[in-house]
Amino acid sequence: MSGPTTSLTPPADARQPERHPDAPAPGELLGSHYDQCFGCGGLQPHGLHLETRAGEGVSVTAVFTVKEAHQGAPGLAHGGVLATALDETLGGLSWLLRTIAVTGRLETDYVRPVPVGTELHLAAEVTAVHGRKIYSTATGRIGGPDGPVAVRATALFIEVKVDHFIENGRDEEIRAAMSDPDQIKVTRAFEVNP
Repeated sequence: MSGPTTSLTPPADARQPERHPDAPAPGELLGSHYDQCFGCGGLQPHGLHLETRAGEGVSVTAVFTVKEAHQGAPGLAHGGVLATALDETLGGLSWLLRTIAVTGRLETDYVRPVPVGTELHLAAEVTAVHGRKIYSTATGRIGGPDGPVAVRATALFIEVKVDHFIENGRDEEIRAAMSDPDQIKVTRAFEVNP
């Protein structure tokens, strides 16, 4: 049951999203926001290793190759892994708005099975903004950006402050991320949905 705080439909007075002037340029690789992130981190041996690129307007694209470690039914991607790929791609949109946001709600539609070995092309865009709420959609296509739709999602992200992570994360990881001598990495660790 959806209430007013979790609705995926923007209210009538929501505004169109605006790309921040300091957002990465279209085509630019966003990079990992945290090395241990299951979605984009390079240090996760069974992670998704998504590489997300800035698109035009307030949109991003990413590519995910389904590996054996990502299967649910024999030879097919696990539905939760596909939802994670969509969520991670949607989280990358925050970089274009230059805000910190976390997933408030994610609704996923599974259109067709995704076999192991598939290259899933993901595209996401912000559709509206209302206060701290960011409304967005994503699609995953098999084999290429124009391939058949396999999964799609509608999401609501909520803008938060860095304190959200400091107060709720594990102290060891928070301290490690905050003490990295590379201050750009410190900032990026807390920029998008964990």
